[in-house]
Amino acid sequence: MSINCAKKKDPSELGVMTGEKKHRKKKNIKKKVRARPLGSAEVSSDITVLGKEISVTPTCIPASLTPSYLSTSTNVRKRICQLNVRATSVNHVRLKHITLSSSQSLWDVSHNDVSCKTKSGQNSLVGKQGYNTAASDHVQSCSVQPLNIKGGKKPVVPLLTAIRPENEKSEKERFFQARFCYNPVFVYRNPADVDALERFSSPSDKYLPQAILIMERALEKHGHYENFEEKTGGKILNRPEIVSIIKRYLRQEDLEDEIRLNLSEDLLSRASMTKGRGKATLNVRIVNLREFWVEGLLRHEIGTHYLRSCNNKHQIWFNWKKRKELSLKHFNPTEEGLASLHSVLLRKDPCLWRSALLYYTAYKAAYLSFKDLFRDLGKFVSDAQVRWDYCMRAKRGQGDTSVPGGFCKDQVYLDGALELLKHRNSIDFQLLLSLGKIAYQDVDRLKELADLGNTRIPGFMRDYDNYKRCLDRVATVNGLTEEVLAGV
Repeated sequence: MSINCAKKKDPSELGVMTGEKKHRKKKNIKKKVRARPLGSAEVSSDITVLGKEISVTPTCIPASLTPSYLSTSTNVRKRICQLNVRATSVNHVRLKHITLSSSQSLWDVSHNDVSCKTKSGQNSLVGKQGYNTAASDHVQSCSVQPLNIKGGKKPVVPLLTAIRPENEKSEKERFFQARFCYNPVFVYRNPADVDALERFSSPSDKYLPQAILIMERALEKHGHYENFEEKTGGKILNRPEIVSIIKRYLRQEDLEDEIRLNLSEDLLSRASMTKGRGKATLNVRIVNLREFWVEGLLRHEIGTHYLRSCNNKHQIWFNWKKRKELSLKHFNPTEEGLASLHSVLLRKDPCLWRSALLYYTAYKAAYLSFKDLFRDLGKFVSDAQVRWDYCMRAKRGQGDTSVPGGFCKDQVYLDGALELLKHRNSIDFQLLLSLGKIAYQDVDRLKELADLGNTRIPGFMRDYDNYKRCLDRVATVNGLTEEVLAGV
């Protein structure tokens, strides 16, 4: 009789999965990832994803691009590491946790508070596609979890919503507590597409002399910005007063049934028009809103943007395919330029201050950090709260604001206003508004194709002779002589 003394094989070796191991495999899948970043030592990451297989690729940027506040007394070389997370079996993943280590500090990032802390307490998390985290050479560990997105598709978020930081309030508090010597680090819930941001990353200096001229003339006349606000803006209104003025305007324009009102303290801009559930909504920021500013923003948002949008629906170029066939120019900067002129049109002092300062700030943001930009604006604005608002608009979309760069879309207001003032004697402004979303250069060739039967113009444009006189006054008050406008 022979006895088989061979060791009995484990079921897992025979390709049979035990219940315990089967359960463990479903629960956690670990994958080791190794990559060699540019100019650095090898980086390794342990990745854990609940129930899904993923891969993570760390990439590095040279130390020369590292924010100055990350330098240490021992001058340890640090890099900006970006963890690009790619899921192979889910559409999208959200970074849940990273731990990074070096001889100097332990970096810990959690999704709950979305922060990265070092021994010095610096917050260095940057929100982009995934998360950028200032780190040393070694990514110690990282975990991600699948996003629960209906239909497996990335949510479509408007650009201006995507670039609004989630942590603006907390970073503003930190900035003020640091006596304006701190560069905020912003985090975004749904970061904007890099290509979309790139389109607004290169500001122009073409109208910088005109912008500075406008602001210097205002300061010569009023002494400083705060005096300008009080004299030209009127008194600060409370909520009931704001509602009363807006409702009166809507009655005058016979728009009460078309537009709903949303008052907020958290808007980045003073006002905006949005559409939801089939009805237009006027969103108004009520913080420090002055009497004559309300009237201006109503002419801007409703008298210009809303009515041009309504009129556009009656035209054959409402369809983007038809616009392309007709080779129409983009409606900006005409659209925002016209709205900017209408904002100040009937004011006692129709200074284009805001358009000029937005243009200047957007340009400077491309070359300055947040705190340096804030300091630079001090030559025009003393009020720290006002300066924060302008810097915030120019730096939105950025994560680490210690580096130069910004969002230059706000230059469109002055750009369009100057072009319209230069050609104001040859433009039919009533027709420009009636034809909808078009550039002023296309008015003459489209008027024969237009359907004007159901179009509307705002009340302040009906007396056209007075309207043209008001435009002339805007040019005169801002020092925009024919000689100055010749350079536009």
